[in-house]
Amino acid sequence: MILYNITYLVPKELIENWLKWMKEEHIPGIMKSALFEKNTLWQIMNLDEQDGLTYALQLYAASSVEYDEYEIQFAPALRLKAAEQWGEQVLAFRTLMHIVQ
Repeated sequence: MILYNITYLVPKELIENWLKWMKEEHIPGIMKSALFEKNTLWQIMNLDEQDGLTYALQLYAASSVEYDEYEIQFAPALRLKAAEQWGEQVLAFRTLMHIVQ
């Protein structure tokens, strides 16, 4: 199992519209690739919220093969759409993990 985590820092004034976009457009666009088995969107707690709220989108793939295919075939277009929608207002940090124990 591979966990692909995208952490977002979202300015407070954008949260309502960003969450709507994530739930109605971006996450469905990712899942349309059929390369992830499931996803969860979390709000991260216990962080300084001065610059906005922090969210983590977790996407679960069976193996790195599915993740690699996503990165090649789908990620560039989805990232471009996100950049066009939010510019540099929403920051994203990506992490790839696998289960150790």
